[in-house]
Amino acid sequence: MATPGHVSRVRSLYKRILVLHRFLPIDLRALGDQYVKDEFRRHKGASTEEVKGFMREWENYKYTLQAQVLESAGDRSSSIKFGANLSEGSLSDFQDEQIGQLYELLLESTKPNRQFDIQEDSK
Repeated sequence: MATPGHVSRVRSLYKRILVLHRFLPIDLRALGDQYVKDEFRRHKGASTEEVKGFMREWENYKYTLQAQVLESAGDRSSSIKFGANLSEGSLSDFQDEQIGQLYELLLESTKPNRQFDIQEDSK
């Protein structure tokens, strides 16, 4: 059973990532939010070893995205690209299912007509 401290850390990381997604372009935000929700839900019953890797990778994602968001806020004149390239070494650590998910994510994020038809609120 997960300790209250662990649950709190997971919940805090989850919420922080969703807050950072608010700074992404609207279509990437929708795609990212759904992916984060699915991944955290999928790993609720993971083993201790899987959880360690899961948390480490999502913490790395949070720090990378946080730096990119701060960079984009400081330099509004250029277009900031969000995300990071994966090395061949890190790809070799992925399971087949993860490679498939990554490929699906690539296809969805590079579609000319994205799945999400979202309009920003005009306030």
